[in-house]
Amino acid sequence: MPVLLGHVVPNFKADTTIGPIDFHEFITSEPGKWVILFSHPADFTPVCTTELSAFQQILPELQKRNVKPIALSVDSVESHKAWAADIVAFGKCSEFTIPIIADVSKEVANAYGMMDPDEMDAQGMPLTARSVFIIGPDKKLKLSILYPATTGRNVSEVLRVIDSLQLTSEKKVATPVNWKVGEDVIVPPSVSQADAAKMFPENKTVELPSGKAYLRYTPTPK
Repeated sequence: MPVLLGHVVPNFKADTTIGPIDFHEFITSEPGKWVILFSHPADFTPVCTTELSAFQQILPELQKRNVKPIALSVDSVESHKAWAADIVAFGKCSEFTIPIIADVSKEVANAYGMMDPDEMDAQGMPLTARSVFIIGPDKKLKLSILYPATTGRNVSEVLRVIDSLQLTSEKKVATPVNWKVGEDVIVPPSVSQADAAKMFPENKTVELPSGKAYLRYTPTPK
């Protein structure tokens, strides 16, 4: 079963490059922090090396957003630590500090529905797909994106959706297609016209052929 939006994510205990962790404790150890868990098919694989280099490079942006990342791969901690040298070299980083979970048994990958049935390893077993799970301080899943093993992620999109998730968790707004920080947002249908006038005095309704006043834009609330 996939991990469902709005549900508390499965807990697990695992060895990582920063030592053993209890995942729920990792999430709540710093109150108010969000967590991004992202998986990789295996160590010393080309697409994964480019991705982890990119995530290390955007680490300051994640920190600004109060987000801590943790990666997962199905190899051992020793393999992860050796792989880090390649990640640093490729990304021209000074160091690699993102923890990596050692999911040798694929227990976590299976619990989170990360397996890719269309891509097999040398033993004919399904590879772990490129999953992204963004988890709130309440341990509940806020967003998931599942890429096949053959397709690398877009780190700019990860930052964009974090911005949207954090804004919409605090304000009664939604974000339109391709939205970026600072652009106008949408007043959701759950907010009545009367309440919208009070909450978002600058909101404007888009006139549409249906005549229905459901598409309302407003500046991003402060």
